[in-house]
Amino acid sequence: MYTDGNLKKSSGLNRPWVAKFRYWQTSGALVLFILATSQMAGFPNVSCQISRNQFMDISPIISRMREAFAEIERKLSAPDAFSDRQSYEQLTREHQRLSSLLSIYDQQKKKEKELVDNQELLALENDEDMAELIQADIATLEEDIRKLDAKVLALILPPDKNDSRNTIMEIRPAAGGEEAALFAGDLFRMYNRFAESQGWRVEVLNITETDLGGIKDIGFSLTGTDVYRVLKLESGVHRVQRIPTTETGGRIHTSTVTVAVLPEAEEVDVHIDPSDLQVDVFRASGAGGQHVNTTDSAVRITHIPTGVVVSSQQERSQHRNREICMRILRSRILEAKQLEEQAKYDATRKAQVGTGDRSERIRTYNYPQNRITDHRFGLSWFSLPAIMEGDIQDMLEEILAENSKRRLESELEKQL
Repeated sequence: MYTDGNLKKSSGLNRPWVAKFRYWQTSGALVLFILATSQMAGFPNVSCQISRNQFMDISPIISRMREAFAEIERKLSAPDAFSDRQSYEQLTREHQRLSSLLSIYDQQKKKEKELVDNQELLALENDEDMAELIQADIATLEEDIRKLDAKVLALILPPDKNDSRNTIMEIRPAAGGEEAALFAGDLFRMYNRFAESQGWRVEVLNITETDLGGIKDIGFSLTGTDVYRVLKLESGVHRVQRIPTTETGGRIHTSTVTVAVLPEAEEVDVHIDPSDLQVDVFRASGAGGQHVNTTDSAVRITHIPTGVVVSSQQERSQHRNREICMRILRSRILEAKQLEEQAKYDATRKAQVGTGDRSERIRTYNYPQNRITDHRFGLSWFSLPAIMEGDIQDMLEEILAENSKRRLESELEKQL
């Protein structure tokens, strides 16, 4: 059943990366058709007439992406490929994205063929034991296809300008006292383990711990491939419902923790006038007020025009702590600048599920019910222990896929 109303006349798309889409609901599967062009990658214009009852898939667009991929490979292998560093880096990133997309799409098509073959076998099978085996294989294939489809959907839109940046994450308890601090530590452990599984480098920039092993605040950088693209939707309030280790009566407590995900800024991205900075130094201290060292090595920097305050006492060197503060400060200012630009461009923010504001509750971790719920997308997962151990890739891919779908919906509204 076609679910998107009447379709307007055929569209010739001439602007870079303008995407339009329609949904068809067929046999319980959501089929996405996208018309896309990319001047950078060399896509030809696409012009299609779509009938209300006509079934279509994205294979024509994938074919053009293969052509674009081959063209990018040709450009990268040219003798003068390194002459323009910015262009070379841009082509390299697009090459990597298209390579991943095409590989995952091919895996999906292979699984779909296996699924059709198994369904045909099942229709002819009379042996009950063999039929059960085939049915189990079908269930596995359907789950694999669903996951691959989510990956394709997350990659098919062009990346935003921050996706390839390294990332600074900040985690702080909000409401709930010591229990919130303990959960902040659990979240850091979750992200740290996930980063290790991705081969990313984690560097703790600043941390303040509590006497019971919780975290009052922590800032850490993540360096690797597409770090910001994968984690950018983690910003917001994370709520936990569980019986704290400090609870003697067995009551379930609700606590909250804020997570900020900042694209790491370079000096060329944000100009900071030294005269706009107030720099204070003080003696670093740890949990319970115990002195980490006896020199004034900790640094606090206040950016006077914006009121942003950053501090670091992670290192024994005052110079090193100042460097850490400036990294975090640049990233916070870049984030604020980009949010302001986005608000001017699209005041209604239809392309975003949330604002990225740290005051917005995005997720609940319900320990008694073994459930994690993402409130922005209405998605739930019943594998809380594994997720808290860092097994969050499937969850993140589903969130990215749903976000991509809503971005496409917003794009459609603008184009029609």
